[in-house]
Amino acid sequence: MKLKTYTIDAFTDSLFSGNPAAVCVLEKWISKELMQNIALENNLSETAFLVKTNDHYEIRWFTPTMEEDLCGHATLASAHVLFEFYETQKEILTFKSQKNGFLKVLKKDTKLFLDFPTDTLEEIETFTEIEKGLGQKPLELYRGKVDFIAVLPSESDVKNLYPNFSELSKLKSRGLIVTAKGDKVDFVSRFFAPQCGIEEDPVTGSAHTSLTPLWSNKLNKKELSAKQLSKRGGTLYCFDKGKRTWIGGHSKLYLKGWIEI
Repeated sequence: MKLKTYTIDAFTDSLFSGNPAAVCVLEKWISKELMQNIALENNLSETAFLVKTNDHYEIRWFTPTMEEDLCGHATLASAHVLFEFYETQKEILTFKSQKNGFLKVLKKDTKLFLDFPTDTLEEIETFTEIEKGLGQKPLELYRGKVDFIAVLPSESDVKNLYPNFSELSKLKSRGLIVTAKGDKVDFVSRFFAPQCGIEEDPVTGSAHTSLTPLWSNKLNKKELSAKQLSKRGGTLYCFDKGKRTWIGGHSKLYLKGWIEI
């Protein structure tokens, strides 16, 4: 069996930065076990699998250790592949996920924009594992549907953070988003998910469904610029549209080929 595969650097306009995701375009679904093994072999934060059904693409996302409910950068990478090689005349693509329903990606000039459901946030007073994991008490703490969010005083606090991953791995969540107001952009962030097999994700599109409404409310702005301060780094352009969040960025093709099984 031969499977088409691509690797895309998402949320960047240059190779070797942003967040790399593998994309496998299938004619029909293969077993979950095989998809998980492929994701483990790829050893990237996410591998997306696509199957065309009528006028949309069913999509599933896998880390090296588990299947995810939602992934932004791998959806952006999937859209890059489809716009470039499969749906070259389209300006909008529709994906269907198992847990989050229909998702759209729009092509506007040189950027792609995810159209994702906005997260709902609940402010919490304290959380021992987070404070131990960060070595400090955040200014504010929130809980979204799948992640915690810790707000720190400054961009330098986020950039210079060295987490205790053994403590963070105890969190019963997908991961922890750490964020602060940006110096040259509206806000910055980092994302840690050791419990999902990813100590630090380079750029996390889905986290911005939580960050966008948070900072939109704080800054009283609907259009925001953001940077994720991982080693690879990434730039995102976010729009608060109420129940939906648009998350935009550039992407670059790194690899295309075949998986032989």
